[in-house]
Amino acid sequence: MNSVVSEPALIGVDWGTSSLRAFLIGAEGEVIDGVSSPEGIMQVSGKTFEAVLDRLIGPWVAQIDLPILASGMITSRNGWVETPYAEMPLGACGLARALVPHDSDSGARIHFVTGASIEHAGGPDVMRGEETQIIGASALGLNDGTFVMPGTHSKWVQVADGQIVDFSTYMTGEIFAALKGHTILGTLMEDHDFDVAAFETGVAAGLEGGSNLLHNLFHVRTLPLMGKIPRVATADYLSGLLIGSEVAAATRAVENIGTVTLVGRSDLSDRYDIALRAAGLETRRAPDDIVAKGHFLIARAAGLLG
Repeated sequence: MNSVVSEPALIGVDWGTSSLRAFLIGAEGEVIDGVSSPEGIMQVSGKTFEAVLDRLIGPWVAQIDLPILASGMITSRNGWVETPYAEMPLGACGLARALVPHDSDSGARIHFVTGASIEHAGGPDVMRGEETQIIGASALGLNDGTFVMPGTHSKWVQVADGQIVDFSTYMTGEIFAALKGHTILGTLMEDHDFDVAAFETGVAAGLEGGSNLLHNLFHVRTLPLMGKIPRVATADYLSGLLIGSEVAAATRAVENIGTVTLVGRSDLSDRYDIALRAAGLETRRAPDDIVAKGHFLIARAAGLLG
């Protein structure tokens, strides 16, 4: 609960694959209150999204009639209302124009924030939810530069003058989980405390490996097999190798990268911080409630705040 008393102006909902967060947002864009749930879109049986949302934000709605904005995977094909993708460049005004209104059975009107897409030489890239977080950064003066958003599918986003101009997705987290759970590399891995040294060794190999990743992956097996790294450090070495390879590839694609803004407060973000610094880059962290700032800016641009 925010200690500053403010008049509620908006409800923002960040609804992803594995969890959701809702924010009661004040007239100046500050978070007054918040609730969270592990009921991401893949955990809601029968797609009863309206019932889940009513339960979470019902106490707020019962007190005052507020506009509601929802972003994230809730707008995907597996979510509540599928929305089209908006194209680059994309800022708060563009997302405001692309809002998709939906009237729920309970009578509430929900404005869904559409995702974003871009075409690259190898094919299209898409995001849902991250665009709202990036727009929120501009409320804090973070209007330019590179943003890294760690996750199962991490995003590298280029921002100029408060607008998203380009982004790329790396399936690093999902590849790690697949290799650990379904290949011979995982047979040597054990749950253990984070081994920073092993992770940093993996990062160094990833940064230096260039296009040699498929060969270097076999070292995840041979290094502990030959006693070069402790067996309990194998998973952290693999994590470092993959994240280091991602950082190497992503930084080659961006000129004059400058300070990197990390979006996220998880242990995974800490790992990216280590890897980015190993690559010689400066980093900073965005606040945890940056998505609520994005909801506020989009709602204001759409004229929903009165």
